[in-house]
Amino acid sequence: MGNAYGFIEIPGVVAATDALDIMCKTAAVTLATWERKLGGRLVTLVVQGDVSAVTQAVEAANAQALKKPVASGVLANPHPEIVRLIQKSASRFM
Repeated sequence: MGNAYGFIEIPGVVAATDALDIMCKTAAVTLATWERKLGGRLVTLVVQGDVSAVTQAVEAANAQALKKPVASGVLANPHPEIVRLIQKSASRFM
C-alpha cells in the first residue's frame, strides 16, 4: 500500500497509541511497524500510504497528539533498502 512512509517518535505508549489513532483517522494510512525504545519511554510509529495521506497524517499527529513528538518525518518513494528495513522490523512485531 502506498509509496511513502511516515515516522513519529513520541514519548510513551499511551501517547503513541493516541498519535496512531489520530493518523489513521486523519488520512488513509496503515501501521507498517512500531518499536519501543528505552523500556517504552520512546515509541517509534511507522505508517504507510500515498505521499499526501502520509504527510497529512504526520502533520495531524504533530499538532494533536497527547505529547509532542520528539521527531517526525516523511519519506516519499523510499529506497528499496529502507523498505527492506521496515519489512524486517514489521516481521518481528506483527
